[in-house]
Amino acid sequence: MNLVKLLNKNYSKKELKRINPILEQVLSFEESMSKLSDAELKNMTDEFKARLNDGADIDSILPEAFAVCREAAWRVLGMKHFPVQIIGGIVLHQGRIAEMKTGEGKTLVARRDSEWMGKIYRFLGLSVGLVVNGMSGDERREAYNADITYGTNNELGFDYLRDNMVIYKEQKVQRGHAFAIVDEVDSILIDEARTPLIISGRGEESTELYSKADRFVRGLKKCVVREMNSKEDDEQANYDGDYVVDEKAKTAVLTKSGIQKAEKYFNVENLNDPENMQLNHNINQAIKAHGVMKLDVDYVVKDGEVIIVD
Repeated sequence: MNLVKLLNKNYSKKELKRINPILEQVLSFEESMSKLSDAELKNMTDEFKARLNDGADIDSILPEAFAVCREAAWRVLGMKHFPVQIIGGIVLHQGRIAEMKTGEGKTLVARRDSEWMGKIYRFLGLSVGLVVNGMSGDERREAYNADITYGTNNELGFDYLRDNMVIYKEQKVQRGHAFAIVDEVDSILIDEARTPLIISGRGEESTELYSKADRFVRGLKKCVVREMNSKEDDEQANYDGDYVVDEKAKTAVLTKSGIQKAEKYFNVENLNDPENMQLNHNINQAIKAHGVMKLDVDYVVKDGEVIIVD
């Protein structure tokens, strides 16, 4: 353990030595930034955006950008980043973990307080959003569209899950992001990550739909193949059956005739319409249960309960 600590200590020293020149660059702008008016300091944000749009590398503007933020913090909050805090920001920018002891000023580096730190960002012409429980979809979308968005790991995680359940792209609330800064990263990505985020709910009239889908599938003709490997081998292919089972992939899909029979049986115009998504899902699960799943191989029945063998 002493050897590990020594190696980690030496590695950190080496990395800090590589970061020091960037730190010195940031500090070198202090005097010039202090001479700018509030309006000139705010305009630096647009200048940085213009440079990036013209092809400038983000690392090339880092020293000046950090210096601008440092001066803004001094004017808005009366607090100026110490060198150790600047180092912490550089490490985070590089996509690495910065471990800072109590008293070293983590507050100005990664405090998740949109109201307090937001004053600095708004002063610099940036928008700030906050994602909290109880917000509507439109409110969440507006918060994510801000330049900087604050939120808890659970709120961000559940929004990600919900975005993967929507039918139309316009219903999503999240967007792409350039950076994610995680406070207490060891707790969030290790300890709390052991508990999965799950969205669950009771389907409407699910039991009746299960039974109806089961009765429908029992009347279909099954076609079994060893492997579907050509582009034509999909659910629209004209197989000699209503659904085809791929023994190798352990999948089952409706054929063209099966889709037509489903639309007639359930009295729907187009089985693949978004409003028929739940029906489509139940039919697909039913043909998989009948065509793929085998007793005592893929599932067992114990005390009247079906248990999937995974």
